[in-house]
Amino acid sequence: MNLMFNILLNVTIAFLLGSLLFGLQRKVMARIQMRPGPPIIQHLLHTLKFYIKESSFPKTAAMPFYIAIASILCVIWVSAVIVGPVTQGSLLLIFAIYALHKIVEHNAGSSSGSPYGKLSCVRAVFSAAAEVPLFAVLIIIYLKTGTMILSDITAYQTQNGALLFTIPLAALMFFVLILSKAPYSPFAITKGKDIISGYETEHFGLLRGYLMISESIAWYMLLWIFLTVFLGPLSLLGYLVGMVVISVIVAFINATTPLLNPNHSIMVQVTLAFIGIVGSIILLML
Repeated sequence: MNLMFNILLNVTIAFLLGSLLFGLQRKVMARIQMRPGPPIIQHLLHTLKFYIKESSFPKTAAMPFYIAIASILCVIWVSAVIVGPVTQGSLLLIFAIYALHKIVEHNAGSSSGSPYGKLSCVRAVFSAAAEVPLFAVLIIIYLKTGTMILSDITAYQTQNGALLFTIPLAALMFFVLILSKAPYSPFAITKGKDIISGYETEHFGLLRGYLMISESIAWYMLLWIFLTVFLGPLSLLGYLVGMVVISVIVAFINATTPLLNPNHSIMVQVTLAFIGIVGSIILLML
């Protein structure tokens, strides 16, 4: 298959499926809270809507950086699709992409000049203190499989069984990382209701469309990585079912838990990371 066609196909699937999974989350949350909720395609419609709306730019924005940063965020997650589903590359590159995402998330807030965006970018740096320890899961995976290459990790699981059952605490760490990136998550401090839409508050029209595309692709990629790394080679149906199940679980958690304040959010995630790291090392030594 032509490489460019493969990239375009996977990026399109990531965007569409990620958008529908976001819509599914909102629907499940609404039903749990005894509301009808929006249709499942609502997030997709919102994304497309911004491309026909007028773009506006705040006077306080740092131009042209303010415009470029939204595009960069989209490019970052397209790169993740190339490293992941397309080439089955290295988990270290996925970690690097996620680290760049945190940097861009910070700059998206600071470049607008909005007080809500500035507070969000501070929280983005603050949240990295918890999310980076959660990525210590990479070390645990390497200690267990002896490789960081996604294709080799799936091959290892074909012979030795799913990592979900041999290093479950590492899987829990990565699940918490996924949960922290979900809308309405108890850990979603960068876009809490107290700061409107966080770093996205001052982005309108085309720029907001870019941001929403990157969010959908990012959600798809985090789910894809979890399923690939901890459950091994799956069929297309297996990936779809797995992503739906995880999204429903996340929606249930989000619907029944309050948004934590930044201090509590970081402490909970760091505590879970510590338990996951120490517990996984002990299990590896047994």
